[in-house]
Amino acid sequence: MDDSERWKLGEATIKDVYAGDVIVPPEGSYAFSDNMLRQLFAELWTRDTLSMRDKRILLLGILAEKGEAATFKIQIKASLKRGEINPEEAREFLLFIAQYAGYPRAAAMLVPIEEAIAEFEKEKSAKSA
Repeated sequence: MDDSERWKLGEATIKDVYAGDVIVPPEGSYAFSDNMLRQLFAELWTRDTLSMRDKRILLLGILAEKGEAATFKIQIKASLKRGEINPEEAREFLLFIAQYAGYPRAAAMLVPIEEAIAEFEKEKSAKSA
């Protein structure tokens, strides 16, 4: 597969992973995003050894431990939209995260989780209205 095909696969994969919530710049706009699409999304996220849910949960733990609240929220919302987790499971993550990453890290993820759940539920109810 050439670089352009890998970029296209990466673009399709990132749109799937983030349930359409991430804007992908055109190919060639930024070396960083081109590289990310070709490697992270075309090569890693497309592997089938781990399920998308497994990858997402692993990533959520890493993001929480690092205190990356904004990215954590994006990942929670995408996971809710894709049906990988439900709101109760999202909230349960914090109990587990608190034990391994610490209460301050878990507490910092509380607002992003609740915001993601509220946005998800609002979008869901708007679609069914």
